Amino acid sequence: MPNPATIVPVYGNYHGYYSKRPSVNDPRLALLPRTLFYGRRVLDVGCNEGWVTCEIAQRLRAKRVIGVDVDDTLVRLAWKHRRFVWSQQGPPHEDDQAEAHGHSSRPSASRKRRRSSQSVDNGPMSGTPDYFPAACEHMFGPLPIPDTTGHEGASDTFPHNVTFRTADWVNTPIPDDAERYHVVLAFSVSKWMHLNGGDEGIMTFFRRVYEVLEPGGIFVLEPQEWDTYAKARRMDPRLKENAKHLKLRPDDFGRLLQDIGFGPATHLGSPGEGGFKRPVDLYTKIR
Repeated sequence: MPNPATIVPVYGNYHGYYSKRPSVNDPRLALLPRTLFYGRRVLDVGCNEGWVTCEIAQRLRAKRVIGVDVDDTLVRLAWKHRRFVWSQQGPPHEDDQAEAHGHSSRPSASRKRRRSSQSVDNGPMSGTPDYFPAACEHMFGPLPIPDTTGHEGASDTFPHNVTFRTADWVNTPIPDDAERYHVVLAFSVSKWMHLNGGDEGIMTFFRRVYEVLEPGGIFVLEPQEWDTYAKARRMDPRLKENAKHLKLRPDDFGRLLQDIGFGPATHLGSPGEGGFKRPVDLYTKIR
C-alpha cells in the first residue's frame, strides 16, 4: 500500500487535512440554521476523515449521515474518527435535545452548578470532562460501540447514525441514494470535481445532487474560487491539461444550479482564515 504522505491528492483527498484546518465545531456548520440537520438524512460528499460528518451526526442530531469519499484510506480513518468521537462523549445533558431544536431552556439550579464546572460547548467532547479522557483512548484504545438490539430508536443516534462509503459518487451511485436526502453537503470539493471531470463533470455533480434530494431539499456548497485552481492543476499533468479546456467558472455555479431546478443562492458568509476563507452558499430544490 502506498504511503499516504506520498500520494498526490489529485481529488482533493488530502491526508492530514484536519491537522491544517483543526476544528472541533466547524465554523462552516455554524453558519447554517441549527435545525437544518435535526432528524434529517444527510449526504456529505468528499467527507475526508469524517470530522464534519460526525459533528452533524452527533452534535447536530441528524437522523442519518452518509459520508462518501473517493479515497479508501480516508474512509477507514473516518470510521476510526467516529470511534474516537464516541469514546470521548460524556453523558448527554437533559436539555441537549431542546438546544438542538434551537430552543432555550432555563436550567435548574443543580444543572447550572453541574454545567458551570464544564466548558460551555466542547462539541463532541461535551459532558463530564473526565468521562473518558483523551489519554485513556490513546493508552487503552477506544470504547466499544454499544449494541442497538432491543433499543428502539438507537440506530438514529450517534454513533449508529453514521455510515462511511468509498466511492466516486459523481459517477457511481451508492445504495443509500435510493432513499433520498434532505441535505447534501459539498465542502471543499467542487474544484477537484471540476478539474478531474471538466465542465461536464461539475454539471454531472450538480445534476446528481438534484436527483438525490427530496423536493425542498437543501444543497450546501462551499465553492473554491477560480484563482485557487492554478496551484491545484500543477499537481498533475492530467489536471493541467484538463484545466486548459474549462470554460465554466465558480461564479457560474449559481446560474447553473438555478437552470437545473434550484432556487437562487443564499450566501451565508465566508468563515475560516487565509486560504480556508471561502464562501458557503445554500440552495433549495424548488422544482
